[in-house]
Amino acid sequence: MIVVERGMKPIVWIAILILAVILISSCTSRQGGKTVEEAEKPLDVDAEIAEIKGIISKYAQAVNDDNVDTNLASRIWSNEADVSFIHPRGHEHGWEQIKTNFYEKTMRDNFSERKLDIHDIVVHAHKDWAWVEFYWDFAAKLRSDGSAITTKGRESEVYEKSERGWKLVHVHYSGMPVTGKRQGF
Repeated sequence: MIVVERGMKPIVWIAILILAVILISSCTSRQGGKTVEEAEKPLDVDAEIAEIKGIISKYAQAVNDDNVDTNLASRIWSNEADVSFIHPRGHEHGWEQIKTNFYEKTMRDNFSERKLDIHDIVVHAHKDWAWVEFYWDFAAKLRSDGSAITTKGRESEVYEKSERGWKLVHVHYSGMPVTGKRQGF
């Protein structure tokens, strides 16, 4: 609110108006570090979903590789310290823990062969973040004795978009739901 003093000179009024116009235009011309034109650009949801599905394909490829491809996995994951991975054998924080405890110790060291099939993918894409839900089937051979193991489960993932593109920041996976009496509590 502008307070009007009696006897203000017209030049002061003009200066106040110019200052107000400058302040208003600078506040409305930028949103979150982007110009209005950039901020109002519509999100191409189909393109974002396709890109994220491509990353999910690489996520499975990294696990399915003969030796587990941690180099490929490192390009999928964000390198921020607060990334996390919750799985039945642990809860990892940061890329180094995820790489060591999930990709190497759990996947590579336990299984001589792995086949992770991902299906029923649903991607919820927003401007700078997305979350994904899907189901998976995992078939493998135990390195210890060559016996086959097959599991099924579900997973949710969170992605963040940065100047380097979409990066995985959180995974939570679990087995299929149990609905029998006295189960799943």
